[in-house]
Amino acid sequence: MLYPFMTLEDGTEIVHSESMQDSGREKVKVCIEKPVDWGFKSATCWLPDYQWEKVEGFTPEEIDDLQALVQSLAHVIIELARDGGFEHATAI
Repeated sequence: MLYPFMTLEDGTEIVHSESMQDSGREKVKVCIEKPVDWGFKSATCWLPDYQWEKVEGFTPEEIDDLQALVQSLAHVIIELARDGGFEHATAI
C-alpha cells in the first residue's frame, strides 16, 4: 500500500510505502510522479539507502533536486511509514 505524503507546487506527487523488512533491514519505497504533457515523469527511491530506480523522464539535475528533498524529509517519511501514513501517525 502507498500513502500520500506531499504534493509540490508543480503538481509532483510523493507517496511512500509502509515500512518493510528486507534481509533484516528496514526499507521504505518512495514513489514520485510529475504530470507532463505526454503523461508522467516518474521515479522510485528506496530509503534509507537512497537507491533510485525506474527513473523515467526526469533529468539527472531533477533527480539531484529530488534527492535533496527526499534526504531532508527522510526521517519524517520513515516515521510515517512505520505508523501507516499521516492518517495513523503519532506526533512527529
